[in-house]
Amino acid sequence: MRAAFRLAVILCALLAGAFPARVMADDAPAPHIHVVAFGLSNASPVFTKEAAAAARIVAGSFEHSGQVIVRANTQTHSGARIADLRATLIGLGETMDAGNDIVFLILTSHGSRAGAAVTAIGHDETLSPARLSGMLSVAHIKRRVIVVSACYSGVFVDMLADDDTLVISAADSNHPSFGCGSADEWTYFGFAFFAQAFGIAKTLPEAFAAADGFVRVREFLNGYEHSNPQMAGGAAILPLLALRPR
Repeated sequence: MRAAFRLAVILCALLAGAFPARVMADDAPAPHIHVVAFGLSNASPVFTKEAAAAARIVAGSFEHSGQVIVRANTQTHSGARIADLRATLIGLGETMDAGNDIVFLILTSHGSRAGAAVTAIGHDETLSPARLSGMLSVAHIKRRVIVVSACYSGVFVDMLADDDTLVISAADSNHPSFGCGSADEWTYFGFAFFAQAFGIAKTLPEAFAAADGFVRVREFLNGYEHSNPQMAGGAAILPLLALRPR
């Protein structure tokens, strides 16, 4: 009996060593974070500047960065229309590991209760939450962080937030946000969230909480009603989104 037991132990050890790939296959690789940043309106150069700067900060803030795509509508170039965003998302969905990777989507523009303004040369439309949701579904991009820096951008939260989708907005659905003048380098929320909070926070919820505080103080000092930024969803992906120290 003892000899048979020893033989069984030896066989188990040999079999365990013979099939390491099966054990490793159960461990999903760390996701790559792909960044897409669109300055949707050519009404102010701040949206172009914010899209580029925010993309650069986000791309450097995660351990496993992926593709970085930045587009903007300007007074001389139209590259960030709704059709451009749709094509970009579909193309990214075809090349990324859709079951594992995460898309960090940044949209900056003017906004209304209908959605984000998309203005380009001879072009004026609105990106609604429903339309953005449809684009992401068509592109088969399930895991995503969506940051919308625009007035009334809270309208995107209820439509898009779920366990695989973290949505962060510069304001709730009933308030404007600030800092979109032609001389501005950032919007109030964009500067607070990306330029300030990413440098001190370890997680996106920490970054959001810090940004909300920074924005609240700045708005108070300028006599504005608080824009009330929002964050919701993302329970399944937040553990994968630790920020690298800067």
